[in-house]
Amino acid sequence: MKHYATSSEAMESLKKRGYTADFNLHHEWIECPSLDIRLMPEEFHIDEVHRFEGMTNPDDSEVLYAIRSTKGLKGLLLDAYGAYADSVSADMIKKLRIDSSTEH
Repeated sequence: MKHYATSSEAMESLKKRGYTADFNLHHEWIECPSLDIRLMPEEFHIDEVHRFEGMTNPDDSEVLYAIRSTKGLKGLLLDAYGAYADSVSADMIKKLRIDSSTEH
């Protein structure tokens, strides 16, 4: 897996590889508002995880997930590092932790 210097560099590269949907994280699902699609944890897989540390402020850290649905839709989810821990369900936390342990 390629390592990227910035999240914008990673996003550009992943979009060229077909990860074009823009996912948002919710309590029990992820969604792509522009396509009007909601995916429950069992309906997607995390293909890649890229972590970026803030250069001057650790609070600026973020995680980029490259996601593929069970029906083939590919997209990206950008989240502040660890921010999801307080705002999503236990199933979603488990999904993000289990899949992220299989980083490429």
